[in-house]
Amino acid sequence: MRDGAVAPGGRSRPPSRAQRTVEGDFRVTVITCIEDLRVRARRRVPRMFYDYADSGSWTESTYRANEDDFRKLKLRQRVAVNIDQRTVRARMLGEDVAMPVALAPVGMAGMQHADGEILAARAAERFGVPFTLSTMSICSIEDVAAHTTAPFWFQLYVMRDRDFIERLIERARIAKCSALMLTLDLQILGQRHKDLKNGLSAPPKPTLANLLNLAGKPRWALGMLRTPRRGFGNIVGHVKGVGNIGSLATWTSQQFDPRLSWADVQWIRKCWGGKLILKGIMDAEDARIAADSGADALIVSNHGGRQLDGAPSSISALPAIVEAVGSRIEVWMDGGIRSGQDVFKALALGARGTLIGRAFVYGLGAGGEAGVTQCLDLIRNELDLTMAFCGLADIGHVDRRVLLNPCG
Repeated sequence: MRDGAVAPGGRSRPPSRAQRTVEGDFRVTVITCIEDLRVRARRRVPRMFYDYADSGSWTESTYRANEDDFRKLKLRQRVAVNIDQRTVRARMLGEDVAMPVALAPVGMAGMQHADGEILAARAAERFGVPFTLSTMSICSIEDVAAHTTAPFWFQLYVMRDRDFIERLIERARIAKCSALMLTLDLQILGQRHKDLKNGLSAPPKPTLANLLNLAGKPRWALGMLRTPRRGFGNIVGHVKGVGNIGSLATWTSQQFDPRLSWADVQWIRKCWGGKLILKGIMDAEDARIAADSGADALIVSNHGGRQLDGAPSSISALPAIVEAVGSRIEVWMDGGIRSGQDVFKALALGARGTLIGRAFVYGLGAGGEAGVTQCLDLIRNELDLTMAFCGLADIGHVDRRVLLNPCG
């Protein structure tokens, strides 16, 4: 049997102890889907940090559409096809991956669980999928590199302080990051009502409501007390005048650069010199410019519905972008993926890879490294079963023919 293939006849392995319980939860509960992980994460993670990850901007219409539009796509069930030996292994950016899924960059993942970015990176490495570290991570580039052996990707925000950006890129190079992911859709911050109501800031506001909520999260609090990693590790101590979390807020509020242009993309590409991924493409014209820029991959993404509320869902924007650039550049997508079936539908509409953000964050909040592994296990199993029911044995053969209504 090939590495990564499931058992003959499509039989799934019985759930392991890690699948039945996450991080020793006293309630023996079978986790069957990402939603189960979300519910557990909401119970364990302080409200301000859970809401930070699980919310969108303004009315959250785009945030909801990211999930809802997947449900509109219907699949063709096929029978009497040999699906005995199946594999969901693929390649992303020239790398062999256990499935065409990568962990997306998520700011402050280390506040969902102590040492969150390190734990997520280790889970991704052991599973065989790429991990992307955010500029706004709690654990630093050096922290993650010291606790992993496989190269990871680094996500970059463009700041006004270009000297800091050059040094950040150099740190990623020293850490042997295998790709740089440049986020293009955060020149200014979208307004997220929940963050304002929760008093999410750097440092967080110690309101009575927040303190009471924290008191009900002893597992989370104990983990945070045990780790020294509670600030923005890529920034604090690396920027002049920013020596602690208190001085970070002022610096950050002034740094996201609204002047970002395609000329800056070329400058960053030259500074980096390695594989470059452009994240935040939602328009066919921008996709063509991205392909012309010499980047290696682009990500169809609306930032999880956290920037422009009222923008289309990522999955609905995907087909036009694939058509616009053809095979000139790898096209991936993120936004709304909560199952392996969602991954399958994205591949059917032309994506060559996908990224998950909230899905793995739910796993992280629910159970740390074991929870992230569980998230990946769930997605791989769902992806394999969906592929089998659609009469395919190799994930590389998925295309629009598996859909009854490819336009949604």
